[in-house]
Amino acid sequence: MADPNERIVTIFGGSKCRESDLAYAQALRVGELLADAGYTICTGGYSGVMEAASRGSHERGGRVIGITMNQFTIEPNRYLTEKIPSEHFYERLQRLITQSVGYIALRGGMGTVTEISLVWNKMQTRVLEPRPLVLLGDCWPPVVEAWQANLAVTDSDVEILSFANTPEEAVEIINQRAAAVAA
Repeated sequence: MADPNERIVTIFGGSKCRESDLAYAQALRVGELLADAGYTICTGGYSGVMEAASRGSHERGGRVIGITMNQFTIEPNRYLTEKIPSEHFYERLQRLITQSVGYIALRGGMGTVTEISLVWNKMQTRVLEPRPLVLLGDCWPPVVEAWQANLAVTDSDVEILSFANTPEEAVEIINQRAAAVAA
């Protein structure tokens, strides 16, 4: 799929956000910043946050991988430079996760929560080596606090996560933490 030396960052986020939404603008900026920093981005390949991040990277000349689903009848977004079809949902998740040096999650729905949860759990259980998992936006702190209040989520579990308020902060965390992991 990709060059083993390629630095890929996966972007998670909702498919339902529109171009007028804050999450779209944030994802567009994340895509721009990651492309400018030399990262390839990987998304689920469709609309909303995935399209915005793909667009931002593509417009800056970046490489954009979309991990699509053969079961979906919708068309992938037009900003992808490579489409990798998956037969099953879990295969798609694995492809989104395993090749990346870091992850940025923006506001989304249950699909985004599933993606974050799987990455987070794989790092908790050391199935996946530590890498940055950045939750971008003010929606995430209250969600994580609710998980801590109502589920078996400890402070040490939450330490795996990074929180960012701006695209610039999110990409800076990726740069710092990915460089530390590589060293």
